[in-house]
Amino acid sequence: MLPSIPAPRLVTFAYRAYVALFFVYLAVPLIVVAVFAFNDSLYPSLPWKGFTLDWFFGASAPKIGLFHDRAILRGLVNSLLVAFATTAASVLVGTTTAFLFERYDFRFKGVCYMLMLAPLVIPGVILGISILAFSSQIANAADDAFGLELNALRPGLLLVALGQFSFIATIATLVISSRLRKFDRSLEEAALNLGASPFMAIVTVTLPYLAPALIGSALVAFLMSFENFNTTLMLVGSDAPLTITMFDRMKQGSTPVLNAVSVFLMLGSALLGLVSVMAQRGGKGTAE
Repeated sequence: MLPSIPAPRLVTFAYRAYVALFFVYLAVPLIVVAVFAFNDSLYPSLPWKGFTLDWFFGASAPKIGLFHDRAILRGLVNSLLVAFATTAASVLVGTTTAFLFERYDFRFKGVCYMLMLAPLVIPGVILGISILAFSSQIANAADDAFGLELNALRPGLLLVALGQFSFIATIATLVISSRLRKFDRSLEEAALNLGASPFMAIVTVTLPYLAPALIGSALVAFLMSFENFNTTLMLVGSDAPLTITMFDRMKQGSTPVLNAVSVFLMLGSALLGLVSVMAQRGGKGTAE
C-alpha cells in the first residue's frame, strides 16, 4: 500500500491485520521458547509448574543449567572460536576484494564478480560436501605421496571456519563495496597532496569512512557463522559447535536447557543488532 493514495477502510483494515499477524507469527515462537526456559519442569511443555532459574544456573541433576552444562559450554566456545576466525578473515578479504572490484578494471572482471557471488546461490549442504570432498582428496594425496598427515584438511573446526568463510566473505564484500562506492576519492587525493603515502591515505581517510560498513559486515559475518548449521554439519569433527551440539541434544529429547540457550542467543543477537544500528547511525553522522 502507498500511504499517499487513499484506500477503502476494508483494505486498510485488512492490510493492518496482515501486518499484525505477520509480526505475531514471528514473535510467538520466540516468546514460547523464552517462557518455557523458566518453567520448573523437566520438559519444555505445559502445564506451568512455577518459575525457576535452574535451567540457567542449576548445578545438580536432573536440572543442570546452561552455565553448568559442559557439552553446551564447550559447543559455545567452539562456535565463538569459529565465528571470530571466520569474521576476521571475511572482513579482511572482503575489504581487499571490495577495493579490487570498485577501484580497478581488469580482464574478465565480470566473470570474477560472478564467481565471487556463486557461493551465495549454492545450497549450504552442497557447499559443505564439496569442500569436504576437495579437502579430503588433497589430504589423502599428501598422505599417499609424502606421508604427510594434513589434519587441518580433515573434518574439524578449521575446516568448518574455511567452509563458512567461503560464502560469508562474499557477503562482507558486498556490504563494504556498497559504502566504498559512495566514497569521494578527492579526499584521498587531498591527503596525497599534503604528503601522505597511498597507504597512509587509505588508513587515515578511507578506512575511517568505511568503519560503519566494516563493523556492520563483521557483525553480520559473526552472526551468520555462529548460527550456521548446514555447511557446519558437513564439515564438523569431534569438536562440535553449538548448533551441532543442540541438534544432537534434540535427537535425545528436548529439555528446557535448550530453551535457556535460545534465550541467551536471542539476547546476544539483540545486543549485536543494537551495536550495528548505533554503528550505522554513527556512519550517517560522519557522512553528513
